[in-house]
Amino acid sequence: MRSVGVFQDQLGFVAHCYSKYSSSCVQRINKFPSRQGYYPLRIASGFRFYPILKSISASSASSVSGSGAEYPEQLLDVERKKIKKRIAGIDQDELLDPKLLADPDSRFCEFKGVQIHHKVYDAESQAHLSLQTQTLSQHPQHPTKKLGFPMILLHGFGASVFSWNRVLKPLAEITCSKILAFDRPAFGLTSRVNLIGHSSSGTGDTKPLNPYSMAFSVLATLYFIDFLAAEKAILVGHSAGSLTAVNTYFEAPERVAALVLVAPAILVPLTKPKTVKEKQLGKDNQIEDDLESFPLKNLFLGLYKILGKINKYIIQAVMRMMKEMANMFNSLYMKLLSAILHSAFAVMLVRVAIDKFGIAAVRSAWYDSKKVTEHVLYGYTKPLRTKDWDRALVEYMAAMLLDTESKSNPPLSQRLHEISCPVLIVTGDSDRIVPSWNAERLSRAIPGSSLEVIKHCGHLPHEEKVEEFVAVVEKFLRKLILGDSNEQCLQASTWTL
Repeated sequence: MRSVGVFQDQLGFVAHCYSKYSSSCVQRINKFPSRQGYYPLRIASGFRFYPILKSISASSASSVSGSGAEYPEQLLDVERKKIKKRIAGIDQDELLDPKLLADPDSRFCEFKGVQIHHKVYDAESQAHLSLQTQTLSQHPQHPTKKLGFPMILLHGFGASVFSWNRVLKPLAEITCSKILAFDRPAFGLTSRVNLIGHSSSGTGDTKPLNPYSMAFSVLATLYFIDFLAAEKAILVGHSAGSLTAVNTYFEAPERVAALVLVAPAILVPLTKPKTVKEKQLGKDNQIEDDLESFPLKNLFLGLYKILGKINKYIIQAVMRMMKEMANMFNSLYMKLLSAILHSAFAVMLVRVAIDKFGIAAVRSAWYDSKKVTEHVLYGYTKPLRTKDWDRALVEYMAAMLLDTESKSNPPLSQRLHEISCPVLIVTGDSDRIVPSWNAERLSRAIPGSSLEVIKHCGHLPHEEKVEEFVAVVEKFLRKLILGDSNEQCLQASTWTL
């Protein structure tokens, strides 16, 4: 009995130490005794074995082993829950309002019920500082002239205003104007809108605009041109932001002074031969000419025309039937796709995808992934701390895939030749996300556009090669200024040396 009492005292001391230091030192308690009759207790410094007397009763041993097994199981459950609640290394327990994550220079404005996060760099307000540091040797050949147009920066998919931070000031210095970058809905620190509550805010028969749609981004871009009190603006779009820039041009070409498309995610199809119909028409004319030279030309010519009309009617009827079937299947497909995208399953898939591939996608966007610092990763994962980021991302993808308004217009790839404003296309030679050959094809599709390929650069020239990117933009803008007298460039409101 005395030995049992001593053991209980020892066990009580061990249990006290375990409960006090379990979070930092204790990793595991094995409830099964070793062959020598020891219970191993693993501590950070190694294993220590405490002898257990064989004379302990079965009831005491069972109670001891049971109490020792509860704590590690609870600790494992807590660790599992912590892992499940982290997406791309970001804790999902306490998601915050975007305004609580804002930077000192962040601004917010409301547009159609959405709090849009943006940043503005005003070159004029910093003029007194730049004049103190500027020397004539910086631009010995061409003095800086004021364009008179601000510049609006449009980020790509999964990015935010953060991606433009390193070029805000340099671009403002070369344009001598305001530079504005804003987070499109579903990205950055712009508020995530609940579409259920948002749709109910419509008055009468008017349906509120989906904040995650392309139309909303276009109107938001035009809103910021007015916000800057400008008649026109230079739109700089990166990746998917290039789509917003080009769509804004087609919505209001008189408001766009120039386009700068960086690694543009605008798919340009292969050029189709334009002479197919002409060849077919020439072939039909040749057949008619051959029939006219035939002795029974009138009879055969009449039969040929009748058969041609019948064949034409049959083809038209088959095409109409196929079109109706295609519309029916497309309607069913869209309904099914909509149901999937608006389900909890889609949200789960987005969370899994961001968790598994989010950081890898950021690294693959750079030519040299070793230059992706913790600061860069923090900037890209910061929006994952906002409330409803996952649902908003699903709604954005649903809006892009189920967009019926844009389908009523001709495809964007078929309208590129209509762009008449100055266009600069910038791409990295090692872009693994949007290959440089697509940018080259795009430059051929847009008449008069300029193409600049930055060496040893990936998908983010404005982050990875800041100096080179600013240099090619400055070169493009200087050409516009120098060519103004020939009406080949922008019309500046005022020029100052």
